[in-house]
Amino acid sequence: MNYYMLIYKLAENYLKDRGQYRSEHLEMAKRATEIGELILGGAMDDPADEAILIFRGETDKAAKAFAENDPYLKNGLIKEWKVRKWNAVIGSKFEG
Repeated sequence: MNYYMLIYKLAENYLKDRGQYRSEHLEMAKRATEIGELILGGAMDDPADEAILIFRGETDKAAKAFAENDPYLKNGLIKEWKVRKWNAVIGSKFEG
């Protein structure tokens, strides 16, 4: 298994406008977590200008699909996004 980081650059209006899309976004995240694709995710603080979601899988397909279907992206709260493979080597839950 591999790890992939979905990195969002957040729009300036992210904090102000996310409320109307938050429940749909979190429901997507919950489903991805329940099936073992999404491991961890959240926005940076002070400033809230980026967010990182860590996915686990054979390919980056789940991370890309999440971004492409995210209501935050569809409604302009994400300025840009990318997925990068992350070569994790150690951690309390790491299963090499």
